[in-house]
Amino acid sequence: MPQPGPAASDPLRRVAEVMQAVRDRCVWTQQITHRDLVPYLVEESAELIDAVEAGTRDDMREELGDLLWQVLFHAEIAARDPDEPFDIDDVARGLEEKMVRRHPHVFGDAVARTPDEVLVLWNAAKAQEKHERRSVLEGVSERMPSLALAEKLLGRAGAVVETPAPATPPPATESELGDALLALVAAARVHGWDAERALRERLRALEDEVRAAEASPRDTDGRGDLEE
Repeated sequence: MPQPGPAASDPLRRVAEVMQAVRDRCVWTQQITHRDLVPYLVEESAELIDAVEAGTRDDMREELGDLLWQVLFHAEIAARDPDEPFDIDDVARGLEEKMVRRHPHVFGDAVARTPDEVLVLWNAAKAQEKHERRSVLEGVSERMPSLALAEKLLGRAGAVVETPAPATPPPATESELGDALLALVAAARVHGWDAERALRERLRALEDEVRAAEASPRDTDGRGDLEE
């Protein structure tokens, strides 16, 4: 353990120093790269989700700590990069600036009295930050779980192309939605279909539709205009 210093009273600073010491002295940790950490990041994220949805408060606190360790680990690796180093303080400063910028109703003069109004301000700030993006698909990771990816793509694609209409009749509750999704997977199993592959292939087709629409002249209804 590193010796207590001025940061001993700051738990976040203290754990950052622990991470630094581990990187200095642990031969296994010294060999780890950003890419090596990816499977652990996926695993820790999944365990946090389990804790949130079905675990105890102690479980959630522990899993949040494990996920924080991943952030600290990546930041410590980055701090030692010979060409483009950054450390956990740089990460924190960037996050602070972004959150202040995206909450003008908290840190500025803007007014937002409802969640919808907050979302409008958030999206406006985000659009300003990402103004150089040429496609609504930029920034969407294909490594997301298929259902989460589907939800994200439907939200983005709706500004450019017609998206599939909801099933009829639609589920009335989230629980009924779970039943409907499970029934669809059961039907796929009966037919010998791969439900995961089926959804991903449909999402790829939707992405192709979006890219084709973005590459074509502006649609008459304006959906192809990325400057809106």
